[in-house]
Amino acid sequence: MVAQRSVSSANRVSTVLARQLGSQLLAFREAVALNQSRAADVLSCQTAKIAKMERGWVPFRDPDIIVLCKLYGVDDGQVVQGLLGLAKLDRERRRAKGWWNALDQGNLREYIAMEDVALKVRLWQLSVIPGLFQTADYIRAMAVAVTSPDNIDDIEQEVDVRQRRQALLRGDDPLLVHAVIWEAALRQLVGGTRVMGLQLRHLRELTELPNVHIQVLPFRAGGYPGVGGPFNILSFAEEGAVDVVHMDGLGSTAWVEGREESASYTHLFGRLCSVSLSPYDSAQLIESIAKEMSA
Repeated sequence: MVAQRSVSSANRVSTVLARQLGSQLLAFREAVALNQSRAADVLSCQTAKIAKMERGWVPFRDPDIIVLCKLYGVDDGQVVQGLLGLAKLDRERRRAKGWWNALDQGNLREYIAMEDVALKVRLWQLSVIPGLFQTADYIRAMAVAVTSPDNIDDIEQEVDVRQRRQALLRGDDPLLVHAVIWEAALRQLVGGTRVMGLQLRHLRELTELPNVHIQVLPFRAGGYPGVGGPFNILSFAEEGAVDVVHMDGLGSTAWVEGREESASYTHLFGRLCSVSLSPYDSAQLIESIAKEMSA
């Protein structure tokens, strides 16, 4: 994910894709027991540049990748092309311009920039309706509950940000979203019965979109995987772009970027889907609870 996209700032940002690429080159270097100084010698650069590359702090040049792969004995053309494709994708992300550049929070800018170019998002949510599905009144009610009185003026900005993100759900090439939501999130009276009832009706309407798949994990499922917390898995169309997993907690953001690690979350998401209601039955439950709110 890319934070601010200006030319000057692009080289001072550690991006998700660059960290993926850097970690792979680091693994190749360590596999042949070479130090950073040796890598710096073949690139005629300072050791500090190699350290920055391996940590994802600078965009990668194709010639550098090719030279390093040769040094590390990586001669599989498909692997090299995958690295070059990842580097190209990262450079495009850094140059891209979007409305999210104006946001103050770097982590949020990074996430929205990635979400904007993702092909598909799979998400698991326990306690609240996912942000891509929230109505304006639901967003306000949630924000009032968690926002300090000193920051109350920021609430409308949060409403604006989330509603802009929701534009991804419609259009000629909409974002594919597969969400699993715990039943508790549907029954929590955020903003009272009127706000929650309207939110659920909106959620029910979204189930009619061909690109949106919603499953509800019902209370009756008993013990379930995923109790560790919510997460989002972002997938991309470009070859070489590994799925990334985003977890947003209180005051912190975590990314899972490795191929094996992200695969474990994909497996976990599949297990959640298997114990949840079907999309059809989920839509019926959402509609039933919405009627309870208006009764």
